[in-house]
Amino acid sequence: MNPIDRDGWSPMPHSNEDLAKSRSVPDTPQTRSPTYRLAFADDDFLTHRDLRGLRLQMELLKPEMTLSKRGIRSTVVLFGGARIPEPGGDAWAAKNETQKANLEKNSRYYEEARRFARRCSEHSAQHGHKEFVVVTGGGPGVMEAGNRGAADAGAPSIGLNIVLAHEQAPNLYVTPELCFNFHYFAVRKMHFIMRAKAVAIFPGGFGTMDELFETLTLIQTGRMERVPVLLFGDEFWERAIDLDFLAEQGTISPGDQDLITRVETADQAWKVIEDFYDFA
Repeated sequence: MNPIDRDGWSPMPHSNEDLAKSRSVPDTPQTRSPTYRLAFADDDFLTHRDLRGLRLQMELLKPEMTLSKRGIRSTVVLFGGARIPEPGGDAWAAKNETQKANLEKNSRYYEEARRFARRCSEHSAQHGHKEFVVVTGGGPGVMEAGNRGAADAGAPSIGLNIVLAHEQAPNLYVTPELCFNFHYFAVRKMHFIMRAKAVAIFPGGFGTMDELFETLTLIQTGRMERVPVLLFGDEFWERAIDLDFLAEQGTISPGDQDLITRVETADQAWKVIEDFYDFA
């Protein structure tokens, strides 16, 4: 009998049945030809430039279908530097002594990210791990701290990894069944925001700033409902970005700076979320 899918029983063969059959056909010049492969099982065909639109759709659908099936309705996003070590850890990314000293100094944010993620996950447990589920980029540094904090609470967490020029593997704290890999940065960033009820940004580099400003742009332009945007680390961000200067120059509106809430600790950040959603 054919498998039952979400649309119910079908008298037609399922694609995975035909895929299995196609792999057991006699070995002939015809069956070895690339043209004979089933289109949906042909990597060369699926990676053709003309199939970009389909690949974008597939990268949108695969995580969406998985998270929906899991019943995950909302998330808390943690953005931050991959290079920030845990306290006492190796500042592996440092290129000189100044960078080493600063990375080690900023390692305190690894611990704050871990504590914040644990606090979110403890609240998530009250909702069957369907709300306020921690999501990170799945890599090292602050991302690892976020997934690790969720694991500390015995909670699942999501990792949205991406293929980079340098080898990157997911950190070991991401829930394996919620660990995804992306080719397109744009689709990955959509998945960060699609369920977000809060966005926490820790010290980081270009990628972190890209994610911060994309979030602010979506909220500022009304393309996304306002959610708490928590900026950890006043000392770091005071020098990294100057929103007051942008407001003075007229390139953002007065008050746009208030889209961000500056915090130093996990407790401060969680209090902002409690007040915003009035569930203290």
